[in-house]
Amino acid sequence: MQPSAYRWMMTAANAPLTRVAFDPFALAAGEVAVEVAGCGVCHTDLGYYYDGVRLNHALPLALGHEVSGRVAAAGAGAESWVGKSVIVPAVLPCGECELCRRGRGTICRRQKMPGNDIQGGFATHIVVPARGLCAVDEARLNAAGLGLADVSVVADALTTPYQAVKRAGIGPGSLAVVVGAGGIGGYAVQIAKAFGATVVAIDVDAEKLAAVARYGASATLSAHAMDGRALKAAIQAFAKERHLPDTEWFIFECSGTAAGQLTAYGLLVHGATLSVVGFTLDKVELRLSNLMAFDARAFGNWGCPPELYPSALELVLDGKVQVKPFVEHRPLDEINAVFDAVHRHELKRRAVLVPTAWCQKQRG
Repeated sequence: MQPSAYRWMMTAANAPLTRVAFDPFALAAGEVAVEVAGCGVCHTDLGYYYDGVRLNHALPLALGHEVSGRVAAAGAGAESWVGKSVIVPAVLPCGECELCRRGRGTICRRQKMPGNDIQGGFATHIVVPARGLCAVDEARLNAAGLGLADVSVVADALTTPYQAVKRAGIGPGSLAVVVGAGGIGGYAVQIAKAFGATVVAIDVDAEKLAAVARYGASATLSAHAMDGRALKAAIQAFAKERHLPDTEWFIFECSGTAAGQLTAYGLLVHGATLSVVGFTLDKVELRLSNLMAFDARAFGNWGCPPELYPSALELVLDGKVQVKPFVEHRPLDEINAVFDAVHRHELKRRAVLVPTAWCQKQRG
């Protein structure tokens, strides 16, 4: 075992994460060991750690499911991946079951989610199935002014709203409304615009609204200053002014809060599509008959099929979706302090934890 290989393990809710050495090179057929370039801190990780959201894997477990890196070793049948830069999908379907064969890999019952079903990416290395890995052209990445660690967030924060936008059926001339403009919401704004929509962003944080106004939102509205009725009226006025539809709005709930979910549901219009992208344990009280009365539809969005990752990454490489303004690198070994800072809402950008060994290689 290489002494430099280690994971930061969760042993109990709210207990300090502990550093544990392991051997990443004892690989089964079809598996690869990826040297981690970066792993994004998602609010789902905080849900597991602080709120007791149920994990599928028994503790101790390394969290982290937004992973990019370089394949360092491979088991039998996966040797062609060695040396390649990759993004590890946050949800890895088995690819063989009846659901996968029908294109429903996101609900595959044998799927593997790093940091939930298997050991995750808050580590120097992660062992994952090679099936579904997304190759990254580092020459194009560098030409776009990005490092491999920067695109770790593609694994979830970007691809989950990508699937939601694609599934919803957005096209040129659509009106999209994104509730929750930070994190996944910031990418939802950019992706919806890239698909041809005019985008309205709603949040309680003025700084987040100012950020998305620079990157794709044509209008921003404060849920802190306006109630649901006023927000809907403001969007209707904006749509009329811009000659946009007053029906068939595409609404994306990305805040992962009960208040955000109520706001999003209250924006239903005739023929609307509501995509639930954020997650909260909190319960909300809704009148489901509104879906019937508006002839509207609602989707849940769990992860993103690995086959969609290359096209999502292409938006980043083409400059249509900006990543760098929304991430900040932090040392992996400061994970406990970073978790605390994210939990306290002290960071305005998504933290990407970078192992020391990776930093040294990039400098060397």
